[in-house]
Amino acid sequence: MEKSIITKPNPGNKSNVRVGRKRPKVTIRLSKIKYEEKVIQVKRVTKVVKGGKKMTFRAIVIIGDNKRKVGVGIGRAEDVNLALDKAVLNGKKNLIKVPLTFLFSIPHVVKASYGACSIMLRPAALGTGVIAGGSVRTVLELAGIKNILAKQFGSNNIFNNAKATILALTKLNEKIELGKSQCLRKQIFYEKIMKKYKNVRIT
Repeated sequence: MEKSIITKPNPGNKSNVRVGRKRPKVTIRLSKIKYEEKVIQVKRVTKVVKGGKKMTFRAIVIIGDNKRKVGVGIGRAEDVNLALDKAVLNGKKNLIKVPLTFLFSIPHVVKASYGACSIMLRPAALGTGVIAGGSVRTVLELAGIKNILAKQFGSNNIFNNAKATILALTKLNEKIELGKSQCLRKQIFYEKIMKKYKNVRIT
């Protein structure tokens, strides 16, 4: 048995013996990791009010840490920098967790629609890359997905396509949790293909 020597501090003597203890295991907190921000659109919006026109700016920012967390934020202000700050703050409030497999892809095919935009996400083999365009590609890359196939349908609106991608990734979580509770076969399947992070605590 290892014994640790503990000495009481003496104000007159500066050289005190420290306590010999083993360091605990360090757990990585994803909340402390800095998020990567990408501005996909800054648009000038004009509103007709009594006495003239009021001009404001609208900014759309996608935030992610390349490790299962991603979010889309929108901000409006009279100044561009203030609109960007509001968009970043809004994006951090709406972060979601994305399920990743060992191949850095998604577990199954998923479809979602937001407004007039529809999107389909399909898992891909290792080495395929991110085959997508526009704001959908940005969302998938910041989420940490490296192999996936995506297809857009309907409108090409940047914000709606980004929100449709977020909605599709949210459906993945719901279907996985539902599948685990439905039967033991699905639970074993998802536990086998899902990527597990060791010594990582998501807060």
